[in-house]
Amino acid sequence: MKEIDETRAPLMEHLVELRRRLIWSLAALGAAFAVSFYFAGEIFTFLVQPLIAGFGGPGEGRLVYTKLYEAFFTEVRVALFAAFFLAFPIIAMQLWAFVAPGLYRKEKRAFLPFLIATPVLFIAGGALAYYVVMPLAIRFFLGYQGQIPGIRQEALPAMGEYLSFVMHFIFAFGIAFLLPILLMLMERAGLVSRDQLKRGRRYAILVAFIIAAVATPPDIISQFMLAIPLILLYELSLIAIWFTERRRAREAAAVSPP
Repeated sequence: MKEIDETRAPLMEHLVELRRRLIWSLAALGAAFAVSFYFAGEIFTFLVQPLIAGFGGPGEGRLVYTKLYEAFFTEVRVALFAAFFLAFPIIAMQLWAFVAPGLYRKEKRAFLPFLIATPVLFIAGGALAYYVVMPLAIRFFLGYQGQIPGIRQEALPAMGEYLSFVMHFIFAFGIAFLLPILLMLMERAGLVSRDQLKRGRRYAILVAFIIAAVATPPDIISQFMLAIPLILLYELSLIAIWFTERRRAREAAAVSPP
C-alpha cells in the first residue's frame, strides 16, 4: 500500500502541473481570440487579397454569403485562425515548461531547437502558400469565367468557402513544411536511419506527390508547388541528419576512453 501511495503522489503532481499548463494555454488562446475577433475584419481583408488580385483589383469581383449567419461565423473562424498563431508561442512555452523538468540537460539541448524550428517552418510553408501558390491557383480557377454559348459564366465565391480554401492551403503547406522535424525526431528516436532514408528516396518522391494531390486543389500547378518543396525538404533533412550524426560521433569519441 505504501508503494502505491508513493507512485500515486508523483502522478498527481504531474496531473496538477498538466492542468495548470492547460489552463494557461487556454487562457492565452481565449485572450488571443478576443483580440483577433476585434480585428477580424482587418484580418479577413488581408486574407482576401489574393482573391482581389485574381479578379483584377479592388471592385472587380464579389464575395457573397448565402446564409444570414455566414458572415458572422466567418469572422469567428477568422478570429480562431488568427488566435492559434498569436497564442502558439505561449502554448509552446507551456509545453516546454511541462516537459523540460523531466529531461536531462543534454536532452533539453536536443529538444529545444525542434520546438523553436516548428513555428518557423510552419510560417514559411504558410507564407509560400499565401504569397505564391494561392495567387496562381486563384488565377487558374478564375480563368474559367467568360461567355459560353447562351450564358455568361461568372465566379461568385462565398465567404465561408473562400476562408476554408485559404485555411486549407495555409495549414496544408505549413504542416508539410514540418517534414524535416518529423524525420529528424524519427532518426533521433532510432526509428529510421539516414541510410534508410537515402534508400527510400524514390518512395519519398512518390509520397510527396500523393500528399500534394490530396492536400491541394485538383490543379497541377498547386500540386507541383507543394510536391517540389516537400522533396527539397526531404533532401535538406538528410543533410541535417548527416550533421547531427557527425556531432554525436564527435561527442561519443570525446567521452570514450582512448
